[in-house]
Amino acid sequence: MIQKGRFTANLDGDFVVFLIGMRINKPLHIHKWLPVITAMPRMLTELYQLPELGFLHAENWFGRTTIMVQYWRSMDQLLAYAKNRQAAHLPAWQAFNKAVGTDVSNDGPVGIWHETYSASPNSYENIYVNMPAFGLGKAGNLQAVAGNKQSARERLGR
Repeated sequence: MIQKGRFTANLDGDFVVFLIGMRINKPLHIHKWLPVITAMPRMLTELYQLPELGFLHAENWFGRTTIMVQYWRSMDQLLAYAKNRQAAHLPAWQAFNKAVGTDVSNDGPVGIWHETYSASPNSYENIYVNMPAFGLGKAGNLQAVAGNKQSARERLGR
């Protein structure tokens, strides 16, 4: 549902923004990149079903290079999930390394990437105008822009 007007979002306390994606370098090598694509929905299903793991929300975009923005409650919870032998991530990561890996002799049919950022109060700002709840607005609390939150500087508390 589109929320008409200007909104901003916040999340109490510290949190983590995790960007992850892949790039299809050789589109005809479907057998190499398809397993990478199909692993993520399994992980997301697991994460949404187990909120105690610290995962809050994700948004994604598809193309030759994909991107997913994830919001996590803490860095420790994100790192624990990555190494959890009982969770879906570690087997998918091991399968990727076995099938594609980082060996320079490999023909590089698919690439993966991620970036991780810690956020704390007054270190981030956002604006949503005539948008449905999205991104941090879905992970956190979406509020109408009012009072001293009109500009990015004000939303940053400066």
